[in-house]
Amino acid sequence: MTDPTPIDPASVPAVPIFAQVGLVALGGALGAIARFAVSLAFARRGFGFPYATLAVNTAGCLLLGFGMAWIVHRPGPDSLASEILRLGLGLGFLGAFTTFSTFGYETLSLMQQGKPASAGLNIAANVLVSLAAVALGWTLGRAVVPA
Repeated sequence: MTDPTPIDPASVPAVPIFAQVGLVALGGALGAIARFAVSLAFARRGFGFPYATLAVNTAGCLLLGFGMAWIVHRPGPDSLASEILRLGLGLGFLGAFTTFSTFGYETLSLMQQGKPASAGLNIAANVLVSLAAVALGWTLGRAVVPA
């Protein structure tokens, strides 16, 4: 895997602040709705473990890794489109879709229920699986961008 390359701020086009806010807000609204839908789908199955949070965090990490690799390494001068994707999809949608605060609450809840092993598993699974998903996403993103 190639080390993640930071975006050079000088290469980012000037997007008016109202457009930035609108992209993040729209993406955030859609991400929150998607997160709610995933929660409902998992709640209907009655799991005793916070699989919905693990699922959205893993999917979000995979998508963010892929998207950022694609944005950073794709050829062409279309940095405006990259900035729109970064703001709307990365910051907005995936920021609302993934749920670190829910992960923290669910872990605390498991500990309060006297389930320290489940709490530890939740911590390990979210951290390790999410990191692996980002790495996989980054690798896949690099694979679709011509060298």
